Amino acid sequence: MTSHDPDARVLAFDLDGTLAESKSAITPRMAGLLVRLLDEVQVCIISGGAFPQFQAQVLDHLRAAPEQLARLNLMPTNGTRYYLYRDSAWREIYAEDLPEETKREVIDVLTEGAKTLGLWEQDTWGDIVEDRGSQITFSALGQQAPVAAKTAWDPDGSKKERLRSWAAERLPGLEVRSGGSTSIDVTAQGIDKAYGMRKLMAELHVGMGDILFAGDRLDPQGNDHPVEAMGIRSVAVKGWQDTADFVERWLES
Repeated sequence: MTSHDPDARVLAFDLDGTLAESKSAITPRMAGLLVRLLDEVQVCIISGGAFPQFQAQVLDHLRAAPEQLARLNLMPTNGTRYYLYRDSAWREIYAEDLPEETKREVIDVLTEGAKTLGLWEQDTWGDIVEDRGSQITFSALGQQAPVAAKTAWDPDGSKKERLRSWAAERLPGLEVRSGGSTSIDVTAQGIDKAYGMRKLMAELHVGMGDILFAGDRLDPQGNDHPVEAMGIRSVAVKGWQDTADFVERWLES
């Protein structure tokens, strides 16, 4: 038990825009702070991204001992997958994949919608549509697009919202939501970061009051908002530097 127990037993974080710049590696400062946190509490990272993104952005840059990694909870695709470090490797504890037929339908709808609305770009960085098993993700400029290009493509979010709305009308049995700055995520109904947090609470046997969450999209349209809306204490950040400052303050409290 530590002096932080009254505060929180779990610190949970969004990934892109919160721990790191979009699709970028965490900085040495952030890596060091995460390792220090893992000495104190359970840490959770939850994101719409797939596990390889967690590996490239976070795990490859953490100099943590096995006993520290054992307190790191990874929730790709908004908690429809869950990974823990056990027996010297990252193990998939569960995965809730969409049926193949559903995935094909989603890919067809997103592709048709982007082309119909004039949002299908020719010059892209990587795959535009990615099958993440439990989630299909559309990224207008491709999965590896640089941050500057993504920001310039849709500064007010209106392009993305047009496609999200178009797809949602044609996929009534599924959840179609805004993801990152140029992305749309499609999952089974009811899948969002609040769903992930409920799964985490069940896995760790903790309550909402035990968790502190930090995210850069807590606004009502943001993909972090469901966590705050369900009643978990949430800290709004504008980028990884804000998160690092918050973690430093928490560690010193």
